[in-house]
Amino acid sequence: MSGRILVVDDEARLRELLRIVLEGEGYTVREAGTYRDAVAALGSEPFDLVICDIVLPDGNGLDLLRSHHPLLPETHFVMITAHSSPAHMLTSVREGAVEYVSKPFDVEELKLIIAKQLAHRRGRPAIVEELEISGESPAMWPILERIPQVARSDATVLVTGESGTGKELLARAIHAASPRGRHPFVPVNCGALPEGLLESELFGHVRGAFTGAVRDSKGLFQEAAGGTIFLDEIGELPLALQVKLLRALQDKRIRPVGGSREVAIDTRVIAATNADLTALIEQGRFREDLYFRINVIHLEVPPLRERREDIPVLTRLFVDRACQRFALPRKEIHRDAMTVLCSYPWPGNVRELENVIEQAVAMESSSLITVSSLPERLFGGLETPPPRRPELELPPGGLDLEAHTDAIRRELMRQALERCGGVQKEAARLLRMSYRAFRYHAEKYRLVNPEETS
Repeated sequence: MSGRILVVDDEARLRELLRIVLEGEGYTVREAGTYRDAVAALGSEPFDLVICDIVLPDGNGLDLLRSHHPLLPETHFVMITAHSSPAHMLTSVREGAVEYVSKPFDVEELKLIIAKQLAHRRGRPAIVEELEISGESPAMWPILERIPQVARSDATVLVTGESGTGKELLARAIHAASPRGRHPFVPVNCGALPEGLLESELFGHVRGAFTGAVRDSKGLFQEAAGGTIFLDEIGELPLALQVKLLRALQDKRIRPVGGSREVAIDTRVIAATNADLTALIEQGRFREDLYFRINVIHLEVPPLRERREDIPVLTRLFVDRACQRFALPRKEIHRDAMTVLCSYPWPGNVRELENVIEQAVAMESSSLITVSSLPERLFGGLETPPPRRPELELPPGGLDLEAHTDAIRRELMRQALERCGGVQKEAARLLRMSYRAFRYHAEKYRLVNPEETS
């Protein structure tokens, strides 16, 4: 083995142990006990791999990763910590770490991880922000903790969850973090194509197999060679095709439509569905043997309403993405708008949230997304819908400022009276007005009878 490794940890005994073990494997090892020493070492000589503790006496290992990975893309970072958490793991891989290892760790396993990373020489893997996976919610932690192990395996995976929860995004995360990550990821919607066409799409066809087949064509299993094929909505797969898929999974071979010879395949399968496959089995619409074949590893993505802690993170991601897509300056989100977003149950899950944010960014002319930027249907989750913000953009033809101001004052006073049951003193207190001023304007706008008192 060869390679230059920097070990960053404030525990001198651990650094010494790793240096002895790794030098015994043929690596050149340097040590750093502090954040400052690590920065100096990375600035003075090249390293193939950095083993870095997250908690350092004068800094944070994640900050070291964040600042130096973009500058040293060929240097791989393996983060280690005695304070493991899914949030740390997710941040590590988002920022470019190739592995995340909890203390205490097995030295032999660490040696294998190092050997694999230096052999593969693969760049940034894994879970990036574009995959829309957040580690803020405890409901997602069991899944996030399993992603590295699932990625290292080549077993078939079944991802379940409601429509729009991000099942394909999770599949992409697993693929990106796996040894197959440099090869194609090919998604297929099993319910979007008729049976005859779907078979040809999956397994390919030979010339003359059917009208229009003027040449041999590879199927998507072959297009995904070395990589991953994602079979979305697998519960929609016709029974006849279920038999052929089962044979492909068992034998690692497929037969193109109209062909007489089988073709070997090297493709990992990740399947997904929002249907209850066990119920479909009872109805005779899904094969039990295929279910057991695809359900080697099962991951269930919780709906967004069960992981509300993720909504602010996802919202910020979607706002930034939409601004970039529409070539707009960065927009901020008002805290009241975020309250509305976090209170809504999101029956369409992450997909619905992204659509709402994209619409808000496109339609909001100012640099701040407020409650008035959001569709009114979102306010159902609040006890009292927040007042709509008046339009602040000056019309091309100008406006009567006094009349416009009066209209705004009248509407807010009307809402205050309604909320306070018509009690003017309470309404005045709500609007930070004196009772005399409130009464004057209430009579002026005919919100109350002049004889009324509160």
